Amino acid sequence: MSTAPSPEGYSIGELARAVGMSTHTLRWYESRGLFPREIPRTESGRRRYEPETVEWLRLLARLRASGMPVARMAEYARLVRGGEGNEDERIALMEAHSRALTEQIDTLVECREVIDGKVAGYRRRLAARPPGTP
Repeated sequence: MSTAPSPEGYSIGELARAVGMSTHTLRWYESRGLFPREIPRTESGRRRYEPETVEWLRLLARLRASGMPVARMAEYARLVRGGEGNEDERIALMEAHSRALTEQIDTLVECREVIDGKVAGYRRRLAARPPGTP
């Protein structure tokens, strides 16, 4: 679902609806330093999120779904907060995660091959039974 922000930006509830996360998760992300900049607040202390935050949170969701640890996500957010000049560190962080994903994918492919081999063996065993054998 997509929710348009008010002129002042998204409230925490609006942002939660826009990205499909709970307000609790958003507060937890903030407490862990996962945002690329400090979250501005209204005079009454309410958080107001910029529209770009939606894309940032979608990126974080992908990183998390890919198995990136929260500490590594926080490191990435810290680098982004640091601005220009640390792109080499950002690249290194993302490349390391990409390598870890490649290793995980390779391991999963090997696991699937073992499982597929077991299924094929059981199918051969069933096909070799005389008809009517339980």
